[in-house]
Amino acid sequence: MKSIAVFCGSRLGKNPVYKDVTYQLGKVLAQENITLVYGSGGIGLMGVLADAVLEHSGKVIGVIPRFFNEKEVGHNKIGETIWVDSLSERKTEIARLADGFITLPGGFGSLDELFEILVYSQLNLHTKPVGILNIDHFYDPLLFQLEKMKNEGFLYDIHHDMLLVEQSPTTLLDKMKRFIYILLNVKILYPF
Repeated sequence: MKSIAVFCGSRLGKNPVYKDVTYQLGKVLAQENITLVYGSGGIGLMGVLADAVLEHSGKVIGVIPRFFNEKEVGHNKIGETIWVDSLSERKTEIARLADGFITLPGGFGSLDELFEILVYSQLNLHTKPVGILNIDHFYDPLLFQLEKMKNEGFLYDIHHDMLLVEQSPTTLLDKMKRFIYILLNVKILYPF
């Protein structure tokens, strides 16, 4: 894996462990020579992540809509910034640049990015690993909901199981490196 997109909050959250583990992830990405691709934020967990990669001589590519620059939330020290016109274009560009995806604690935006990339995987539009770094069990309620969706017949087992979940950055990255996408015959699952 040469690059990983990370979706995370533009806030730090209340639990200091979110910041600590986010920093660890950034350090590991730099040490493993994996380029960080992210939303270009300089605040919250986004800023912590980019700073950690940069402090350990790693490479960072930020993708940011132009209108965010007016709010002064962009990171001004990353090596490469790609400017786009909309959030949709941002997600498309991030997906194009990344070899895999990790979601950290965050809000609506992080969930939007996670679920869009999962749907693309579900429909065979990409074959890249998708993971959640479940820091301090932040995503346990979401994982419970996904299990319920599977048990109630709204989510195939194979789609449920393609989401990789770990609490340690190194363990999650190891899983992602070993990930093998199973190409599905979408017409069998979705005969419409």
